[in-house]
Amino acid sequence: MIFMTYLRALFAFGILATLAVGFKPLAIGLLRAALLVLKPRESEEQRTSRNNLRGVLMLNSMATELETTQPNLAAELRLLACRA
Repeated sequence: MIFMTYLRALFAFGILATLAVGFKPLAIGLLRAALLVLKPRESEEQRTSRNNLRGVLMLNSMATELETTQPNLAAELRLLACRA
């Protein structure tokens, strides 16, 4: 009797594993759709502006670090940051 119980459990686990492998693409698609509902993707314009801001902040940070040792280079970096 105990052997039959283990055999049934093993059989059920095998069926469950087969279904999981078979429906994996569907499950991944559903998870991605749910993620897009919860956190929509930014538009191209938003991503571009965020990257530009990150670049400007990086240039200003570099200019601040170089202000005492190389003031001309710091001024050039600030000029580049203003144009970005």
